[in-house]
Amino acid sequence: MKLSSPRFKSIAVTAGLTFWFFIITSTTGYFSYEVLLIFSISILAITQIFSYKISKGLDKFAIFNTIVFLGLLFIFMISIYGILFKLLRIDLLRLKKNKETYWLDIEETNSQRIVKQY
Repeated sequence: MKLSSPRFKSIAVTAGLTFWFFIITSTTGYFSYEVLLIFSISILAITQIFSYKISKGLDKFAIFNTIVFLGLLFIFMISIYGILFKLLRIDLLRLKKNKETYWLDIEETNSQRIVKQY
């Protein structure tokens, strides 16, 4: 399996940390472009130095995220909605409403509305 390069992953980490630095300093009222530039350059240098270790950590995090977080999300969110909709007999796709056809009935449109569509 081909993964993205460690250097690219370190740039992505730098972009994410810079984004959160901007958000936090802006909301607290301590934002300045000079500090943002110094922070971004220093984080970029640090992440480039440790890019292979960061890459290994991100790969492990991706595996954890896929197995645990998305598994729990499916169990507790999607399955619960499916069970509740079955119990409450909610048919979002309207599959059992009309068994002869799946077309929906619409009201008749006014001929003036057709001429003046917008």
